[in-house]
Amino acid sequence: MSKFGLFSRFIAKDGERDKLVHILIEASESLEKLKDCELYIVNTSDNEPNSVYVYEVWSNEDAHQASLTLETTQTLIKRAKPIITGIERISTLNPAGGKGIASSIKDI
Repeated sequence: MSKFGLFSRFIAKDGERDKLVHILIEASESLEKLKDCELYIVNTSDNEPNSVYVYEVWSNEDAHQASLTLETTQTLIKRAKPIITGIERISTLNPAGGKGIASSIKDI
């Protein structure tokens, strides 16, 4: 089974981006003990004052889906929903490897 990656954009209400960043950082911290979550990076852009980008890499898509059912995740989602005006899944990816994640490439 290949790795599963997501690149998403969350749009916060005016003036609420920093609060959303804080919640998403909490989410990343709650995933520290989940070995199936290999990478969860929260990003902002100087050009988009209401946007927060998240790049995440999982061992597989099922692990990602399972993480969404965790009580901690559900609590953080409930906190974030009132300040989010939109979510865009920019891309679903198949991470091959690189600095920070184990390679998923099989020997050729």
